[in-house]
Amino acid sequence: MGMKRTTRLRRLIESPDIFIMPGVQDALTAKIAEQTGFAAITCGGYASTAALLGAPDSSQLGLVELAEHYARINDAVDIPLFADGDTGFGNVSNVRRLVRSYERAGVAGLFIEDQVFPKRCGHMPGKAVVPVADMVAKLQAALDTRDDADLVIMARTDALAVHGIDAAIERAQIYREVGVDLIFVEAPRTVVQMQRICSEIAAPCMANNIEGGLTPMLSATDLQTIGYAVVVFPCAINYAIAHAAQQLYATLLDSGTSLPLADSMLDFDTFNQLVGLSEWRDREQFDLDRARQFLSQRDNRSDQP
Repeated sequence: MGMKRTTRLRRLIESPDIFIMPGVQDALTAKIAEQTGFAAITCGGYASTAALLGAPDSSQLGLVELAEHYARINDAVDIPLFADGDTGFGNVSNVRRLVRSYERAGVAGLFIEDQVFPKRCGHMPGKAVVPVADMVAKLQAALDTRDDADLVIMARTDALAVHGIDAAIERAQIYREVGVDLIFVEAPRTVVQMQRICSEIAAPCMANNIEGGLTPMLSATDLQTIGYAVVVFPCAINYAIAHAAQQLYATLLDSGTSLPLADSMLDFDTFNQLVGLSEWRDREQFDLDRARQFLSQRDNRSDQP
């Protein structure tokens, strides 16, 4: 039996080299990330809301919808999935249900943030955070509820935009003392703030690279030098797909054919290979052959005196 996905994710976070975790938006992009060679993936509420609803990240997806979404992704791949627990979807009772639901969905890790519900994307204005005691209670509930001790639980604070860097670091330090495995201070504005986060918080810290966001976009190498343990690219796949779709539909509308974009698209056979059609057909044939063998053996037994 192979190593649990939770254990694999935990070891990747604890490794000496920074770990790059790409964002996915659905089972298909998760499969592509796995085939590309990534060891783990993340799927946040921003990407999920865009893919499932065509809407902005504003707490439109509920706990059940996200748990089902994550279950489908986990069915499609074998690598660990790091999931978005939003604000916990309520109080400590909701957090307990969140952890149970996400564990059943097969996630390897999750995070909970200290924003007021309904939350906003961390790089959008107008955020507000809950009192520290409320967040501590949620984190304690999450840690107490997990069945698998290797399930990675991360605390995210959005206090920087509301109360400043000192308050954000203090909150992160408190959340670490509660016992969470990973810390995420959202939306630092400068490299100096990023350096303070990593040097003043005694925990593995996650960096968040959002194209066009508030935080400086740095390479994984530079982020490791600063002290980050993990870097995620949670929205890049949404932006890439949206750009490609805009080009495709504009070309179809203008020319009535997709041929001008043939070099930037997969074809029928290549896509079928990507999603594993031949393996599906092989399994179907195996099951049919096995059924026929069973019936043949049964007939032979019934013919015996």
